[in-house]
Amino acid sequence: MSRIAGVFGALREQGRQALIPFVTAGDPDISLTLPLMHAMVEAGADIIELGVPFSDPMADGPVIQRASERALANHVSLHDVIDLVRRFRDTDPTTPVVLMGYLNPLEVMGYEAFAEAAAAAGVDGILTVDIPPEEGERFIPAMRAKGIDPIFLIAPTSHRARIERITAAASGFVYYVSLKGVTGAANLSLDSVRDKLTEIRGCTDLPVGVGFGIKDAATAAAMSTFADAVVVGSALVAQIEDNLDAPDKAIRAIAGTLSAMRAAMDAEPSTATG
Repeated sequence: MSRIAGVFGALREQGRQALIPFVTAGDPDISLTLPLMHAMVEAGADIIELGVPFSDPMADGPVIQRASERALANHVSLHDVIDLVRRFRDTDPTTPVVLMGYLNPLEVMGYEAFAEAAAAAGVDGILTVDIPPEEGERFIPAMRAKGIDPIFLIAPTSHRARIERITAAASGFVYYVSLKGVTGAANLSLDSVRDKLTEIRGCTDLPVGVGFGIKDAATAAAMSTFADAVVVGSALVAQIEDNLDAPDKAIRAIAGTLSAMRAAMDAEPSTATG
């Protein structure tokens, strides 16, 4: 059983939902990310989503775009991110790590070479925004051959046939984009998300995570009543940006936010079925 499946299985038995924080690797400096990853686990993170810096992150809003710019200014590469996971595994063999990124760095490295290096380092999943299932005939088998879960996005505009296509290609979990727009956008409708998750669950038994627009403990708790996982990114990356000259303060701020989210999520009864 993969680490991702194991976490969701254990949480399901406990009647709890996964908390998945996102940060960009190497923002603002590679030396911050490793202690931050450990602090997030201590604060209640169940799975870590680690962004691979990219020059044109089309799905991301200004906050995460600037995070990529800061990391790239320090020459953080895909190889550096993989090595970061390897070092994380030296002391944490259990928390799943999902890399989130875009096609170009993987194309340059090569799918098979990436999958081999990532699996050896302890990467559990890969979410690539701009590789749809239709273009994954080489990508998906390469990841699965090394035990890496390919994770795909489902949009609010995805119709049933499209959802079936996406979920058939995915493993680990699927990621529902809770609103139309980029990361950090506003106007989150819980009722609309709840209805869409019902439709998605009619197509798959995979856990369904929800991200984009999760800003605080109250929103995370409300979302956790019907989602299998809550993904929070921009709210955390903004705390790094607010404390660029004080990395310890950034780590404490993020840990505090995640602790509050975890407590609020655990206090809410859930109807999630994934």
